[in-house]
Amino acid sequence: MTRQRPKPPTSGAGGSRPRGRDGDVVGVFRRAAGGYGFVRPEGALPGDRSGDIHVSAAASLDAASGDTVRVRPARGRDVRRPGPAGEIVEIVKRRTTRFVGSYFERANVGWVQVDGTTFARPVAVGDPGAKGVRESDKVVVEMVRFPTHLRDGEGVVVEVLGRAGDVGVDTQTVIHEFGLPGGFPEAALDDARRRAAEFDETVPPGRRDLTDRTIITIDPVDARDFDDAISLERVERGHWLLGVHIADVSHFVREGAPLDQEARARGTSVYLPDRVIPMIPEIVSNNLASLQPHKVRYAKTCWIEFTAEAVPTHSAVEASAIRSCRRFTYEEVDVFLADPATRAVEMTPEVRSLLGRMRDLARILRRRRMARGALQLEMPEVKIDLDRDGRVTGAHVVENTESHQIIEEFMLSANEALAEALAAAGAGFLRRIHPAPDMRKLRQLTEFVTELGFEVDSLESRFELQRLLDLARGRPEEHAVHYAVLRSLTRAAYGPQEDGHFALASDCYCHFTSPIRRYPDLTIHRAVEALARGKRPPADGLVQLGQDCSDLERRAEAAERELVKLKLLHFLSSRIGHEMDAVVTGVEAFGLFVQGLAIPAEGLVPLDSLPDDSYRHDRASHTLAGRRAGQSYRLGDRVRVAVDRVDLDRRELNFRLVGGHVRRGKRPAKSARPPGKHRGRGQADDHRSRPAKATRKRPRRP
Repeated sequence: MTRQRPKPPTSGAGGSRPRGRDGDVVGVFRRAAGGYGFVRPEGALPGDRSGDIHVSAAASLDAASGDTVRVRPARGRDVRRPGPAGEIVEIVKRRTTRFVGSYFERANVGWVQVDGTTFARPVAVGDPGAKGVRESDKVVVEMVRFPTHLRDGEGVVVEVLGRAGDVGVDTQTVIHEFGLPGGFPEAALDDARRRAAEFDETVPPGRRDLTDRTIITIDPVDARDFDDAISLERVERGHWLLGVHIADVSHFVREGAPLDQEARARGTSVYLPDRVIPMIPEIVSNNLASLQPHKVRYAKTCWIEFTAEAVPTHSAVEASAIRSCRRFTYEEVDVFLADPATRAVEMTPEVRSLLGRMRDLARILRRRRMARGALQLEMPEVKIDLDRDGRVTGAHVVENTESHQIIEEFMLSANEALAEALAAAGAGFLRRIHPAPDMRKLRQLTEFVTELGFEVDSLESRFELQRLLDLARGRPEEHAVHYAVLRSLTRAAYGPQEDGHFALASDCYCHFTSPIRRYPDLTIHRAVEALARGKRPPADGLVQLGQDCSDLERRAEAAERELVKLKLLHFLSSRIGHEMDAVVTGVEAFGLFVQGLAIPAEGLVPLDSLPDDSYRHDRASHTLAGRRAGQSYRLGDRVRVAVDRVDLDRRELNFRLVGGHVRRGKRPAKSARPPGKHRGRGQADDHRSRPAKATRKRPRRP
């Protein structure tokens, strides 16, 4: 299958609302099902909708959702609705001209109903007989004329994906819909083959030989690539010497070479539920650069020396060659942690001692990180289970066990050490930035948790946020509080700005530890190489590169979510009436959004399906309250629902309440703060677990 490669998306650089001539505003348009839409100005703060400009259907030209447009704000305010309004005067850039939908015929004319709610009416495609398309086939249509509120759109079928519901068609639908990359171009594959032909397992000059060290990897049971390995020793004065050995991808992916150009265009590996679209061809990602056990592999080793109390005193990075002596799964390490003397998992005495040291240092590092105000959001993560054909068979909760936390702590330490070293050298580099939350959102959060019964001071303090999370932990309100805190935070991104990482309580942070699957990590490896050669890494283009990498990361995450949603809709379409426990994830004037606990499907409980009453929507407290006692619903409530309606073409799922029963806890008791100390048990990272190979469930590598 051959497809045109999409260009990496770009976005505004942030800051004030960009205006064109005559005060026009440039932004991204999102069309609602009713035909009207909103333009979100470029540079708007994440999650801040106050500046969104309402555009009526008659004033939206032929803009489609995701298009960058120029909108002319109206001079007066529309008394019928709050907020600014305007009209679109120019389509600056189309997000895409290709869409996926279902083909059908009426009066010997072919039509395609585009999936989702992007277009309310079908698109005429004339006579598509040359493609051999059949009724109800999923097809890719190239838009020739975009629809408006006055006329239908026109297009041409360019590819037939297959019958709706057939194996793999849902995955191909999402791949085309999001413009995800297909196979690697021949130039990139040839480049990879040349690197493979040049490689052997000798240790060349200029690399430190660490092949005799006790070094191990810890990964999921079905992992195919291994990009990090660990060594740890006790040295003089009771200090710790931690070695974080990261696959030296930059040795194989040379800057400017075809492999590099392709990796930059992809930005990240995409982890779909039933497959992986890698950033780098498998000959490198799953072989040459993968730190496979008992094989000599090239690495960038970050050494960090800690005091006995885990205070870092020194760090350094060098090119190395390692030989992992043992590949562990997380489950095996958890068995060891439960019983360090266990014989259920085979290992040498040296490796057993290493695991014990890793456990001890990670626990100290975690306590220190909490003491400085890092946030831990306890959000249950449910992953869907698939059969060999990619169909949903069930779901399971992904446990964030101590074995995961050990690796997480060491990766955090290495990422921070590299960022601090680059900053100290005056180098420009891509940081992982997570700005502090907007004060308005924190005030709304304070109102919400106070309504839940939590007595808190100003949540502008990270330590008060940390105390709130601690108060909620283990209570019925835990999910509501943690979900509300998550919604109040801004979204992490890449850029050279010195904004720090709020959730990690780090002033200087970058991504270094996953160069096999993230392009920003590869740039950090190159910056380290430049400093080793006595050169300062160039800072030119880092703002745009950071925006591109952030956009590509978000595209990948959105594609994964959409495919999960699509698979769950197919799963539930034959289970109308199926009951499940769910949690309220959104409260709107038109109903409740809920997500199943055992099956992570999110859908709407429409207002008109709630028990008969007159309901009032309170946006600040995330509440939909009826006049009758007991008929009040708020964010985080546990409810019992049944599948009511599934619309596969529009990708909509409706639930209905079963008995209208809401489960809540009692108002939490007031909790005093320990004198002179802030409490906290966890830490928030900006990454979600994701599979790394087909069904691989990847841990949170920070």
